[in-house]
Amino acid sequence: MLTLFAFLGGFGGGEIMLVLIVVLILFGGERMPELARGIGKTIRELKKATSGVEDELKRVLAEPPPPSRHAIKPMDPEIAALPPSPALPPTQEPPPETLPRV
Repeated sequence: MLTLFAFLGGFGGGEIMLVLIVVLILFGGERMPELARGIGKTIRELKKATSGVEDELKRVLAEPPPPSRHAIKPMDPEIAALPPSPALPPTQEPPPETLPRV
């Protein structure tokens, strides 16, 4: 019950009673049960909506992430069975004096 009225943290009992008296004067005794039912329905719908959002969030967090487009694919067994290719000879750059000047 305390969490329901947590938003009223700065109000004391006297202020809440004053607000209830003003509401009673404005709406009258006949409309108070109707007003309370409306508030109850609103709170119930709000709780239902928040629990639905929580359930959806838990479901999404429990699912494994989709595979990345950049995932490394396993090597084809036929390619893995091939012998390694001979190493290419290293490339050598000509000495700096033979490079053309620009």
